[in-house]
Amino acid sequence: MPIKYPEIMNLKREGDPYSWTDREVMLYAYGIGLSADPMDERELAFVNEATFTPRPLKVVPTFASVAAWGASPGDLGINRLLVVDGERDITFHKPLPVAAKITADSRILAVYDKGKDKGAVVTRETVLRDEGGDKLATLISSAFARGDGGFGGPSEGQPAPHAVPKRAPDRSVDITTRPDQALIYRLCGDRNPLHSDPEFAQKAGFPRPILHGMCTYGLTCRAVLQTYADYDAGAFRQHAVRFSAPVFPGETVTVDLWKDGDVVSFEAQVKARNVTVIKNGKTVLA
Repeated sequence: MPIKYPEIMNLKREGDPYSWTDREVMLYAYGIGLSADPMDERELAFVNEATFTPRPLKVVPTFASVAAWGASPGDLGINRLLVVDGERDITFHKPLPVAAKITADSRILAVYDKGKDKGAVVTRETVLRDEGGDKLATLISSAFARGDGGFGGPSEGQPAPHAVPKRAPDRSVDITTRPDQALIYRLCGDRNPLHSDPEFAQKAGFPRPILHGMCTYGLTCRAVLQTYADYDAGAFRQHAVRFSAPVFPGETVTVDLWKDGDVVSFEAQVKARNVTVIKNGKTVLA
């Protein structure tokens, strides 16, 4: 079923209930590879609450990306087989609690028609609110629907991407993913078989299952956490990326970072394939 424009712009849902406990918080942290070194106390703080000396469990800021997994303004009318993540931009209004009951408000922000055989970009907003109605996080996400171009919508108007500095990176971080990383991460909510079923992945045009784009998003959060945020989850005010190519589970992702004031710019690549997987990354720290 093709995208119906402008009807899609009227899609909206408000007050959808969601909740989580420390189990989901720790599973997400483990799903993006934190605690690969089980003796690293800084990373254990995100995945282990059972300590001899009591300390609070930390919540990875980008847990917000799965806290209300499935929240949607309605049926977008796109071919799910050919959809990949385009961009993700989260603004953090408050540190996320270890356990919570929340509501999610979702709406369509924009839809861009790149042309027949070129796909479409669907951008939506999801606002997470605590039980008192205060904002916890605002998520802006765009999906690249590779099979849904040519529906007659606007083709221009997408915001300009964040420009990373042209100087050599100030710091670089290598993050190695596990061969079974996608099978772990999918337990955080995204059960799309593109990330778990070899046959499905081949039908979608990939040689094997790919890592979730949102897992790669979490990896870039890890890179900022360990370099410029000193593992302080409360320091994050914004974390935004553009997805440019998939990561295959088992690959090493190199994140290059530049710091200018409270803004950390970053890009990520898989050097073994000479491919950039994240472009125009931007984190704003407190």
